[in-house]
Amino acid sequence: MGSLAKVNPKILIWARETAKMSIETVANKINVSETKIETWEKGEACPTVKQAQRLAKMYRRPFALFFFPDLPKDFHPLRDFRRKTSIPIQTGSVFIIREIQQKQAWMRVNLIEDKKVPLPFVGKFTIQDKPFVVAKHMIDTLEAEPNRIVKNQLPLNHWIDKVQKIGINVSRSSFIHSNLLIDPEELQGFAIVDPYAPFIFINSKDWESAQLFTLVHELAHIWIGESGISNEINCSKEEKTRLNMDPVELFCSEVSANVLMPEDFMRSITISSSDKVRDICRVSKNLGLSCFALLYRLKNLGMISKEDYFNIKSEFDERFNDYVEAQKIKTKKPKNTPLYYTMTVNKNGKLFIQTVLNAYRSGEIEVSQASYLLNVKANNLSKLEDHAFRRVS
Repeated sequence: MGSLAKVNPKILIWARETAKMSIETVANKINVSETKIETWEKGEACPTVKQAQRLAKMYRRPFALFFFPDLPKDFHPLRDFRRKTSIPIQTGSVFIIREIQQKQAWMRVNLIEDKKVPLPFVGKFTIQDKPFVVAKHMIDTLEAEPNRIVKNQLPLNHWIDKVQKIGINVSRSSFIHSNLLIDPEELQGFAIVDPYAPFIFINSKDWESAQLFTLVHELAHIWIGESGISNEINCSKEEKTRLNMDPVELFCSEVSANVLMPEDFMRSITISSSDKVRDICRVSKNLGLSCFALLYRLKNLGMISKEDYFNIKSEFDERFNDYVEAQKIKTKKPKNTPLYYTMTVNKNGKLFIQTVLNAYRSGEIEVSQASYLLNVKANNLSKLEDHAFRRVS
């Protein structure tokens, strides 16, 4: 038997529970009995150093933490704006939230030390304000043109660039590792509000049109100063009310609709009486939104009748179900794995990458810390930068 690790049993329990793992899950992963895990957590026995290191890696906690005399101070959990019947937050979501919180905390300190000024739009409004007023301020701040089609760039990427340009980091990912995925039914996105280093996370496993709506929804959270976790945000107001969604979520979704589909633009589009479905699909594709989102907006603005709304929605539902079935067949076939650097850039966010690299090159942090923050090997930092800022050949 290897050397024993005299760990604090209370911290073992805390680390497992905050990772949302059961004793059974842990026992299976490190190949010991559930009874043995229980004896470690009761302080009746100690794991070996190797076993304790495996636990630390699995819980994504520093190994040294297990030897603290008292429970450490952890990041405050984000407010959960999801409806009460949502899937409980699982391990993958816990880990990605914690990872983003760590990045955000480092970036905040770095920017304050560099004497950066607070961002004036963070928390500027409340849910007592008019959604269209908040939306107008967001559009003006972003210098965005919601109906603009950018050649050779997806609408989602265009909006992400706009958001990061004003000082908000955007992280997109759908996994911690290959065996630990983040279900979009559980977590579509979240926002960490901060006047120096606000962060937005988007689940990249979600539909691309839904990701765009999530991005702007989380942006609205920053404008009203409400950090939190979101899901089921790309649906109609009636559905949100029926699902008993939080007033903050309802407000942020209303703001999102006004940003992505401003009323003056909506009034200018032509929806022919002969083929409404075709025209709605065409416009929604140009905007990078779902047909459903545009349909809801048309109905809310009184631009189509209730009868047309339900008839068109029924057709969209049928088309969507057919599409989902076709995608299931496609997923059974081999497909190209996204490039490593593309995934790493998306997960870190370009703004965060640039901030870390600036700190490294100015001598504020060592190469080992830059490597740790960006989760790449030290000798690959320049490759990551090249990929992030389009200098790849």
